[in-house]
Amino acid sequence: MKPILKLYRGYANDQELIVMGHIFKPSTANDYDFQKKNFKNATSVLKLFQIKTIPNYDVYLKHGDRQIHTKTLDDGFFKFCIPLKQETGFGWMDYEVSITHKSETITSSASFIRPHEGNLGIISDIDDTFLISHTKNFFRKLYILLFRNVNDRKIFDDVVPHYQALSSAGRNNKNEKNAFFYISSSEWNLYRFIIQFTKIHDLPRAVILLKDIKTGMSDFFMSGRGNHDHKFEKIKHVLEFYPNLKYVLLGDDSQHDPILYERICKIFPVTVKAVYIRQTGKYKKEATETILKNLENLEVSVCYFKHSSEAIEHSKRIGIIM
Repeated sequence: MKPILKLYRGYANDQELIVMGHIFKPSTANDYDFQKKNFKNATSVLKLFQIKTIPNYDVYLKHGDRQIHTKTLDDGFFKFCIPLKQETGFGWMDYEVSITHKSETITSSASFIRPHEGNLGIISDIDDTFLISHTKNFFRKLYILLFRNVNDRKIFDDVVPHYQALSSAGRNNKNEKNAFFYISSSEWNLYRFIIQFTKIHDLPRAVILLKDIKTGMSDFFMSGRGNHDHKFEKIKHVLEFYPNLKYVLLGDDSQHDPILYERICKIFPVTVKAVYIRQTGKYKKEATETILKNLENLEVSVCYFKHSSEAIEHSKRIGIIM
């Protein structure tokens, strides 16, 4: 049986290209089936967390007329950060990665984005920001993850028009989109689920940056929980990677988004244009309101909203969208 090569969406600026993926041990289990219902869906989801990765495996990136060689890290993850030549185009472009197994070459392709020159970047959380996940209720969240397939999962009203408007904000050419990132505390195990969900609901095509892969059942029960510093580091990295953009940050008050976004705004005092926090409970949280008042003091525009229609009105009022 052959190793499994999985690639993720990459991204580039004027000087550097970043693409990444995982290599997994061969498995007889079928890939996650998005159509399965009830217990069959639960079995498919659990299998996503029973994968085994291969450390120190040779990986090759085809870039122009070069073949660039690296090896996977201890958790089977690989990442190519390579200098980019100026003549590379803009928009979404394909890249190709290969591995070798018993003299056979296994090749896979995915895409990366080099955004057209623009003024805006958007970074959004996933769970309870646009995907209804009930993160605050551990058992309900677990039940929905296991027993609701991707087609049955719900999205908040008016998220899609808001995100689509942000994606094309300030663009005269409808084919050019703003840099868009979904950065979450979900693990790489759920990457394909997230891709499929965003396609079903016509959300903007975005680079997705997730937490380190999990490879055991005990890890599954901690999915999306624990330390959120990785999320802070990934957001910080994006702002450093595209330093000339103004950013819109979207999250919710169910976990740590307000705290993380406050830290980001303090470090990048002229970079963040607006922060949107979804209210997930019956009442607004005092701690979140305090943080957002502090951000307003830093001249960041804030919106603490229950319904996305309020966020849309706010975006129009401050001139981000038409």
